[in-house]
Amino acid sequence: MPELTVPTVRVHASFVEAMEEFAAEGRGAPDDNSMVGRDLRTWRGRWEAPEVFAEYVARLRADAEENTPRPSGLVPCTTLWWVDGDTYLGRVAIRHRLTPFLLDYGGHIGYDVRASARRRGHATAMLRAALPVAHYLGIDPALITCDHTNVASRKVIEACGGVFEDRRGVKLRYWVPTAPAPGAA
Repeated sequence: MPELTVPTVRVHASFVEAMEEFAAEGRGAPDDNSMVGRDLRTWRGRWEAPEVFAEYVARLRADAEENTPRPSGLVPCTTLWWVDGDTYLGRVAIRHRLTPFLLDYGGHIGYDVRASARRRGHATAMLRAALPVAHYLGIDPALITCDHTNVASRKVIEACGGVFEDRRGVKLRYWVPTAPAPGAA
């Protein structure tokens, strides 16, 4: 049964395979400013080594801490992986606060599911599982965006209670409650 977990070296081989699936889709190109894109440009070809992968995992975990040094414009971010046993299926990134850029384009929460695991409900389940974590971080509601052409992601956001606010450029913006509704079980 899949579950959210902090990044772990336990899924090393599966994670590297998943990243190759993303690369095969064209992710990691110079204009890919997503978390996956940046990670592919920075770590691909190196994280196959166990010690380098362990360093990568440690950096992801440290990025959730307020005092961790980070490039200008980036905010603390809790990254959680969606795994089934030793199989990496996807990731969710919860940005602790919004910058002007994130308010327009990135939102509080981003997620990716590896190609071989798509169309099985993982994105919806992963996002639902991440919403209480966002609430614990003091985020309610959470802003989640997707490209206007990404019908699958739009359906995931709406299935998790997303309320459409507007479109800014190519991005659709939704507000998603992170706390259960009063009286909800």
